[in-house]
Amino acid sequence: MRELLVIGIGPGHPDQITVQAVRALNRVDVFFFIDKGESKAGLNGARDEILHRHVTTPRYRIVNIPEPARDRSRSLTQGRYRTAVRDWREARAEFIATAIATELGEDEVGAFLVWGDPSVYDSTLGILDGILAQNALAFEYSVIPGVTSVQALAAAHRIPLNRVGEPIHITPARRIADGLPEGLDSTVVMLDPEFTAADLDDPTLTVFWGAYLSTADEAVIAGPLPDVADAIVEARTRLRDQHGWIMDTYLLRRDPAVQ
Repeated sequence: MRELLVIGIGPGHPDQITVQAVRALNRVDVFFFIDKGESKAGLNGARDEILHRHVTTPRYRIVNIPEPARDRSRSLTQGRYRTAVRDWREARAEFIATAIATELGEDEVGAFLVWGDPSVYDSTLGILDGILAQNALAFEYSVIPGVTSVQALAAAHRIPLNRVGEPIHITPARRIADGLPEGLDSTVVMLDPEFTAADLDDPTLTVFWGAYLSTADEAVIAGPLPDVADAIVEARTRLRDQHGWIMDTYLLRRDPAVQ
């Protein structure tokens, strides 16, 4: 039976994958890459470097899968956002299922290399489960965890994510448009197409921001949100223009003593 490996490869540095992941890479016959276009070619370039550095059995081949279009407008209501994500996942699932069926032999091992860890805001596992549920294509799959951008962010700023006895909240940016949830004073924000926190009028917040974490292009900014928000917006614009894409995340921390 076909076998698939979903391998977390960390936030970008080739050395931030686990020994377990390296062993998995060397079992693979076919690597499936999602092709996000020329503007984001650097993403697959990082995957190529991981293979070059860690794979010692050069018998593999690479299959590129086109990325379907998706509406990422910040103005989408929660209902329309879920519909847009559902439609995008269904389209992506069709491409992935076709690639597996046509490019992976019955006794071969395929792999998807997932940024960070497959369990944190990534669609691969849900899509594979959806394909299996249709009973049209049979395969087994397993998951190899990876370092997340959340961990890399904390390491870059040399901070713990939590304060003593307090929870950590991880959320997509659209959930903080009206501020941090009550009682959650340490919030990691992901999937932000802009810098949503710039619109928050909250002098109690400190931000720890990072882009291209753990790579040679890493950029970090930290400070009271009202003081550094403009600098982060400027940095995001400049870096996106420079690289053609940006991957960033940030921690917002509320200081109840600041009023």
